[in-house]
Amino acid sequence: GLARVTAGAVADGMRMLDDVSAAIISGEIREPLAIGLAGCYLLSACDRVRDYDRAAQWCGRIKGFCVRWGLRQLFAVCRTQYAAVCLWNGEWNEAERELVAAVDEFNASRPAMSVEGAARLGELRRRQGRLDDAKELFDRAKTHPLAVVGRAALALDRGDAASAGDLAERYLRAVPVQNRTERVAALELLIRAKLSLGLAADARTAVEELESIAADAATVPLMSVARLGRGLIEAADGNLDAARRAYEDAVDGFERTAALYEAARARLELASVLNACGRVDVATRETQHALEGFTRLAASLDQARAEQQLSAMHGTTPVTPSQTPLSRREREVLGLIAKGLSNQRIAGQLFISEHTVHRHIANVLAKLDVSSRSAAVARAIKQGVLEG
Repeated sequence: GLARVTAGAVADGMRMLDDVSAAIISGEIREPLAIGLAGCYLLSACDRVRDYDRAAQWCGRIKGFCVRWGLRQLFAVCRTQYAAVCLWNGEWNEAERELVAAVDEFNASRPAMSVEGAARLGELRRRQGRLDDAKELFDRAKTHPLAVVGRAALALDRGDAASAGDLAERYLRAVPVQNRTERVAALELLIRAKLSLGLAADARTAVEELESIAADAATVPLMSVARLGRGLIEAADGNLDAARRAYEDAVDGFERTAALYEAARARLELASVLNACGRVDVATRETQHALEGFTRLAASLDQARAEQQLSAMHGTTPVTPSQTPLSRREREVLGLIAKGLSNQRIAGQLFISEHTVHRHIANVLAKLDVSSRSAAVARAIKQGVLEG
């Protein structure tokens, strides 16, 4: 079943995995190793095609089974996979609780098995805008596939498209083309990286492979991912109406599957195209919807980008450094926060104590009249104090 899902024959593979899992839940299968493998394979298959509705249903059942039979390690694996469901559905606090608990469980019993949890926690930190923490977690997970993809995404966040492209291609070289659904995440990143580098032909090749995988898998999440990739290509080629349609399809698909973060990112792309078409009012509404999603999730860097896009649409006059209430040092600290650095790393880079960093941040929040670091970054970008 897992092999068929991996090869792109999703419907057939999922039926087989569902049959095995039903046999486990009914008590027909009792051998612990078979139970553990079946549970892992099913949840892994769901993750590859982003069928998180099915994954959520089986996670609950398998968790209950683990508790009854005292299968602690399988329970930890299940929690790691369930965190992926929470991450997709925008339940990031729940994802963090599950991942921390799973990593702690593995560290106590099987440390080598903790790397997947560390990589998934790194992805959560990346989306939160905590880029320093994300890097540390990806480094801890070493060569785990999720960590390689995570480092590629992190490079894009930091504006290093060349490194992002190299990492995505390195991952894809290691995954056979027959393992189709395993290639999706890296193809997504490769499209963005190649477009950023002006290599449109390479990006088109990647999106065509992604579209082929999505068409065979026929799941709404993968089709939405492919439509988003197509929108990026069309926008880069100047085909704004085609890009608009592709982005709208992506937004609709992500919203149907409750993917809050993905929907918000697609809305931001849609708004950019609408604005280029002169439809400023509609573009503004889409950007505001995206901003609301990022704010709810506390995705600080994406929130700041949405704020910057709103400002650019309406020609907000930048504030010069002499007009801002922030001191030079406070602007330096805020700039490093915007790059995802922790207080410890900021202290090391500026050669000051962590206590001093904390005091500067408190002053920034008070002067900008905001309650969080992410909100401070967003407001500073909107006012022109920081670049987006």
